[in-house]
Amino acid sequence: MRILVTGGAGFIGTNFVRHLLAYRPDDEVVVLDKLTYAGRRENLQDLLDRITFVKGDITHPRDVHAVGPCDAILNFAAETHVDRSITDAGVFVRTDVLGTHVLLEYARRMEVGTYVQISTDEVYGSRETGSFRETDALDPSSPYSASKAGADHLALAYFKTYDLPVCITRSSNNFGPYQYPEKLIPVLIIRALREEPLPIYGKGENVRDWLYVEDNCTAVDLVLTKGKPGQVYNIASGEERRNIDVARLVLSMTGRPETLITHVTDRPGHDYRYSLDTTKIRDLGWKPGQGFEKALDRTVNWYRQNEGWWMPLIGRDVARR
Repeated sequence: MRILVTGGAGFIGTNFVRHLLAYRPDDEVVVLDKLTYAGRRENLQDLLDRITFVKGDITHPRDVHAVGPCDAILNFAAETHVDRSITDAGVFVRTDVLGTHVLLEYARRMEVGTYVQISTDEVYGSRETGSFRETDALDPSSPYSASKAGADHLALAYFKTYDLPVCITRSSNNFGPYQYPEKLIPVLIIRALREEPLPIYGKGENVRDWLYVEDNCTAVDLVLTKGKPGQVYNIASGEERRNIDVARLVLSMTGRPETLITHVTDRPGHDYRYSLDTTKIRDLGWKPGQGFEKALDRTVNWYRQNEGWWMPLIGRDVARR
């Protein structure tokens, strides 16, 4: 099978490409990536002789058609950082909505066998109790989550209108190797390793369900092979933690004092809590492979051992998810 992974040089995309090469060695993997600030060729440097890499923008039909026929498409390509969406929403609408439309049109015209749209739990909005199911109404709070919700609606419309075999995955907050240091956990780890202040929005009481990226990749692969067209699948670990508790755990794992925690002004529209009902994906046979603390320890060690990967990035504009 020839599999197109868009955004394959980004955080989750990179890990998914590595997953495919490890568990599907007979498949041909094609990566299409624009190589923005968060998509880095260095992430795939050791794999370039095993994949076909195409530098291109999913909003440009010419770039998409340059990859040639494919049996399956997994769309990881997206602008994903909430803070950046607040200051420049247009970039998110173009990439997340227009880019998805271009890919769906390509998939329809090329009669692609499977299309998996990679989405986020943030499309549901926030809730203080209970968990969102796939059939719940979408209520995004930021330009980022609104653009992802728009892409989800568009993908499902292509299933209903054109019978395009579309599945959608909505995962909780991912963490792990190769995550660009603007999201919460890599920010905390890198700053702790450098003994710098750890910025936490507000009181740090916002709650997230943390999913190790390798577990997400396993779930996405399962949807690729066993997912039912037209269906949405929530993916989450059930490992809910307050941001302040994640910071304290990182400091403990790096041997740094809690006095490094610094509370900063909260961002506009900051969702309090995300939580997903994962019955559907578990019914396909999936479950997370690692607990949060073990996976976080592995992640801390990866950043500790790969200073050469993140050191060139820390002088850039780094924020917090």
